[in-house]
Amino acid sequence: MTLKLSRRAALTGAAALPLAASVTPALADGHGAKAPASHARSFKLGDFTVTTLLDGSLPRDGAKAIFGGGATDEEFAEVSAQNFIPADMAQFFFTPTLVDTGSEKVLFDTGLGQGGIQKALAEAGVTPDQIDVVVLTHMHPDHIGGMTTDGAETFANARYVTGRAEYDFWSKMEAGNRVGDLVAQKVTPMAEKMSFIEDGGEVASGISAMAAFGHTPGHMTYMLDSGGQQLVLTADLANHYVWSFAHPEWEVRFDMDKEAATASRRRVMDMLAASRTPMIGYHMPFPAAGFVETRGSGYRFVPVSYQMMG
Repeated sequence: MTLKLSRRAALTGAAALPLAASVTPALADGHGAKAPASHARSFKLGDFTVTTLLDGSLPRDGAKAIFGGGATDEEFAEVSAQNFIPADMAQFFFTPTLVDTGSEKVLFDTGLGQGGIQKALAEAGVTPDQIDVVVLTHMHPDHIGGMTTDGAETFANARYVTGRAEYDFWSKMEAGNRVGDLVAQKVTPMAEKMSFIEDGGEVASGISAMAAFGHTPGHMTYMLDSGGQQLVLTADLANHYVWSFAHPEWEVRFDMDKEAATASRRRVMDMLAASRTPMIGYHMPFPAAGFVETRGSGYRFVPVSYQMMG
């Protein structure tokens, strides 16, 4: 897959990313009311224990400008109304995932860097120094922000894994790019502890990478396979559980290569729907797990209820 990226695209995409400063670790509804604290939810997948970790959540106005590129105001409002959500506001969720394989604790993404990941891990009974592997699905700030805390490694005993194409792109970005500068600060110092993988590469036994480029140049999803059961960590393949599923062709401001991102969404969602494989998406409503079904020319996200109780 060829990505049509430029420095201008990188700058534009970075500028549109959610601002970490406005995120609170506690889940809030659209009116600012706080929901009961719950920052970790575990599921069984064969011999694996998979735990989603709520790093933070925030509302943001201007939903159509973010998620509805190419849609008319009327189309966007209609899809929103059909799904009982406002058309002018979106609730953002930030959800790293911990996979305990029995021999290693593998953390996918590190959150915003405001302490939410530590709080969620503590709720799951895990301390940062117990993490064996940190996998970066891609290098947007809300995925790498938690790699350090007060200038020190948050996960001091971990090795790191990320996509080769992703690291090569951001590590070569000239100074002044928001994401590139953060990569230089948070990721590059860990390079000696980092393994770089390609499509199909293995993180650990039962965990393999699947390229889903477009959101960023080397954005990866990951297949978990244990005891005859599978689950896909879709990372930022789809940034909203309604709009990006119902109309995968609607452009998302955060996607750097819109055409490639749409193609990746359709390819992976087709696979998930056909195989009935569950998924966990980084920005899905917490606990971020569910299933995909086809609906018309698009798809529908079906949140998990009790199918995978821990």
